[in-house]
Amino acid sequence: MSLFYGNGVALTEKTLDLLWGRQNLTVNNIANVDTPNYKSKYLTFENELLHRISTAEQGGRKKVAIGNAIQSQRARIHSTKNESSRLDGNNVDMDQEQVELVKTTYAYQYMVNSVNNDLRRLMAAAKSF
Repeated sequence: MSLFYGNGVALTEKTLDLLWGRQNLTVNNIANVDTPNYKSKYLTFENELLHRISTAEQGGRKKVAIGNAIQSQRARIHSTKNESSRLDGNNVDMDQEQVELVKTTYAYQYMVNSVNNDLRRLMAAAKSF
């Protein structure tokens, strides 16, 4: 796909996949709010993805290197280690989880709109031929 659209669409596609994973993890935390000794989890990928792309930009064959950096990106799942104030040992903070769910939903929608706009511009340019 990057042959026709460049790395922008590949980056958006990967970001959408990772945001989807973050949303599923947050929903899982919410579902386990009453599970004794459950420790909430969170997903990170942004800083590592930025580092990979920055490193790829410094090498030769930038377009290929950046594409490979995007495709090889994986999410990291972390468990929160903070102590629970609850007697059952569960540390899920429903307020924080709901905020994270809304933030992720907005980020996902923004990325969908971004790729739709890119594709609309491409189709408009193709119509002129």
